[in-house]
Amino acid sequence: MSVKEKIPFYDSLVIPYHVAKAGFWGIRYGLPGRRMTVIGVTGTNGKTTTSFMIWKMLNEAGRKTGVMTTVGWGVDEIHEQMEHMTTVDSRLLNQRIKKIADAGAEYLVLELTSHAMAQHRDLGVPIDVAVMTNVTHEHLDYHKTFERYRDAKRKLFKKAKFGVINADDASAKYFAQDVAEKVTYGIKKGDLRAEKIKLKPDGVEYVIPALDGLKIETSIAGMFNVSNSLACVAVGRKLGLSEKEIRGGIRALKEVEGRMVKIDEGQSFTAIMDYAHTPDAFEKLLPDMKKATKGRLIVMFGSAGGRRDPSKREPMGELAGKYADIVMLTEEDDRDTPSEEILEMIAKGARAQGKKDGETLFKEPNRPKAILACCKMAKRGDTVLFLGKGNEKTIERATGTEPYYEYDEIVKALRKLR
Repeated sequence: MSVKEKIPFYDSLVIPYHVAKAGFWGIRYGLPGRRMTVIGVTGTNGKTTTSFMIWKMLNEAGRKTGVMTTVGWGVDEIHEQMEHMTTVDSRLLNQRIKKIADAGAEYLVLELTSHAMAQHRDLGVPIDVAVMTNVTHEHLDYHKTFERYRDAKRKLFKKAKFGVINADDASAKYFAQDVAEKVTYGIKKGDLRAEKIKLKPDGVEYVIPALDGLKIETSIAGMFNVSNSLACVAVGRKLGLSEKEIRGGIRALKEVEGRMVKIDEGQSFTAIMDYAHTPDAFEKLLPDMKKATKGRLIVMFGSAGGRRDPSKREPMGELAGKYADIVMLTEEDDRDTPSEEILEMIAKGARAQGKKDGETLFKEPNRPKAILACCKMAKRGDTVLFLGKGNEKTIERATGTEPYYEYDEIVKALRKLR
């Protein structure tokens, strides 16, 4: 079912409001997106890293570029994204796009969510290049069906002049229908395919046979960054960058806040903070980390409460149970949902993979306490993954929204061990 075929009654009332609101603010700020070449990036996972790779690549090539993502926005100086969302409301969106255009940016890399496109927040923002990283299980609390979620993201490609599509994704054929001019990329298939892949502690490297063996190296680890950087290569080629500019720009990005951040306080084990919070992200991250870990893999995470999608909890538990040696379950924006209810749903999946309560499966509803517990049980050679919060600066509890930054809590726990 496509979004056009059947619009729920609630949406039939709300959508006109969002359209009018977006139209008003777009005109109010002078339709600022039209002053730049806009690269729109959508997908379930990888949007932020891919957006920053493209931003870095273009700036390194001397093309002044702005960026708007979950983590931050700006041109030369990146301002912290304080809002608890990826694509801000239409007023703030147009206001920030105008500031980026006024700063002299020629290009804008804009991260766009399914919520934003379903609500037409991007109305009036032309899309020159649309990028799809992947489409997997997420946000069904809002969209109700996977098809509606996928089709909300397809709106980006329906308005784009050129499409960059992940050929390895099961939804690739749908996105390919929506744009006349396109290029596909992937590890298994695609116009631009990665081969001779080497995973390293500090990055990945591979070659692209279709581009005469062009060698790409990233400075960020993880198999998923092969796909992210391939998308970046496709964008660079479309915008006329040289192979040298593409290679150098991708390699120049050293880290993205909240994504695979290693925290070293002199401890004997590896501590990594990441934003992974979906089954697909777990499937991509955990096998690689298991292979790279000499000792045990300890994974700490939770799942959002409130009216957020509960159907992903058990699958996340199963994946953690499959790849991790120890699973620690904790809060992650529980909101008004009892912690025990959320954690038990996740635990069910972990138990199905053989994890035992009190031995290899633990629950600690308080996140800072869970972090400290993980650090205390970690031994030399172990890897501890702290997943789900990443760069976010708040945590949402039943008592309201409170200041919280995972990085600081991990540092505090590691220092306590000393």
